[in-house]
Amino acid sequence: MFPGLRASTKAALAILARDVNPRRHLSPSLLARTSTLTAVLLLTPQSRRTMASAAAAKRLEGKTIVITGASSGIGRSTALEFARTAPNNKLKLVLTARRIEVLHEVAAEIRKEVGEGVEVLPVQLDVSSPDAVRGFIPGLPEAFRDINVLVNNAGLVKGVAQAPSIAEEDINIMFQTNVTGLINMTQAVLPIFKARPDGGAGDIINIGSIAGREPYAGGSIYCATKAAVRSFTDSLRKELVATRIRVIGVDPGQVETEFSVVRFYGDKAKADAVYAGCEPLTPDDIAEVIVFAATRRENVVVADTLVYPSHQAGAGVMHRKST
Repeated sequence: MFPGLRASTKAALAILARDVNPRRHLSPSLLARTSTLTAVLLLTPQSRRTMASAAAAKRLEGKTIVITGASSGIGRSTALEFARTAPNNKLKLVLTARRIEVLHEVAAEIRKEVGEGVEVLPVQLDVSSPDAVRGFIPGLPEAFRDINVLVNNAGLVKGVAQAPSIAEEDINIMFQTNVTGLINMTQAVLPIFKARPDGGAGDIINIGSIAGREPYAGGSIYCATKAAVRSFTDSLRKELVATRIRVIGVDPGQVETEFSVVRFYGDKAKADAVYAGCEPLTPDDIAEVIVFAATRRENVVVADTLVYPSHQAGAGVMHRKST
């Protein structure tokens, strides 16, 4: 136990552990030497969690966070998780999506839960439009332009068609949203990061998928887009290695969101069948991982995370309970 401690300190800790009045046995100097370590050792699990939460909130102090695709699913949950983590730390959230009315509902939900301690700015943005992305930063109020964290979450899948029957429209929207949109958003925000001292600072968090690691039949285009996201993420991290800019990839497995409803063009019954017999991850599960990565000490990069529910072991390896 405690192999790095001197023998006298180990002996003192042993006395502290068993004696309610250790002053009878320890000299004042030895007692003082062990007091700090003892305080740490005697912390309850709840106390440690409280300290960790305080540290996470402090690391978000005064930061501005942009989340794409924030109207639903993982994006919405990520906005709420950031707000819950730092409710009184002058945090600013820029929530973007195509559905502005839904973004206002998310903003109201955040205010209802955490009060006015977090500033929330809903911004209508279609990341698949290069012109819209180009105008994004200039269109922000001055107080929201000093961005610290970009969460590239916006993405979608269309259909399960196989080549040569994949609709050209579906191919285009998947690449424009999942790949081009993500790259364009990154390029829009990076100059802000790189203008900071020591080569730059900030976090780019790209939401990928198990599909980018393990392609499957009926998902060739979606899998290709997420493989592109993974390659871009890894390349970008190497390009920015001399800076303090962290590039973080989070690849979820099966998560129950509107994702499958969009895939099946609004057919809820088909979407529900995807999750039949399973207990998929929730958007909140992934949001916790995203916020955890963003709130580590600046020198810590949670570079690559793959998240499964317990019944999944691969893109197509899932245990389904019989009904």
